[in-house]
Amino acid sequence: MQPFPSDPADSAQQRAGLRLALVAALQLLPARQRAALVLREVLQLSAAEVAAMLDTSVASVNSSLQRARATVRAAGVTLETLREPADPRERAVVERYVAAFEAADVPALTALLADDVALEMPPVASWLAGRAHYREFLERVFTMRGTGWRAVPVEANGGPAFAAYAPDGRGHSVQLFEVRGGLVTRCVTFVDPVVFGRFAPR
Repeated sequence: MQPFPSDPADSAQQRAGLRLALVAALQLLPARQRAALVLREVLQLSAAEVAAMLDTSVASVNSSLQRARATVRAAGVTLETLREPADPRERAVVERYVAAFEAADVPALTALLADDVALEMPPVASWLAGRAHYREFLERVFTMRGTGWRAVPVEANGGPAFAAYAPDGRGHSVQLFEVRGGLVTRCVTFVDPVVFGRFAPR
């Protein structure tokens, strides 16, 4: 991943650009284009690396990326629609989420969710909307995978996130959050090992 520039204004602009690419990919693009845009432009992987991950050709990756860029431009998404990195109150909400997640406390987790919360897992074709569905998903995770998860706070794309480690100690995912009004409105969970390796503490 490219390092942030030393000038604070340039750094803020670059972080905003990363968030723009991520949000546009999640909201506007089909799965293959979304993966190409996130992996190439957000995570700065080469076309060859992305092709290997997606089991396709470099030409196909470049074509998907071109179509994704065109869709983003046509949508008129601008940096002004995105906020700067999370303030301390937002981070505090994620910290409470981390504590509840490690305790496998589903009621406490559910209390931190907005009614219209969304859960996404790119590039997996999985998307959930609403507090009830999110709660059911969490219950299923703890039932199937067990308790004793560990969550280490990190920062990804200028916002609050954490790296999740499964009960067996293996790195599982990087989870990014959007918070509004003291509640989690969106969780984007990247389960790809490449993403985990780039953001997780070393």
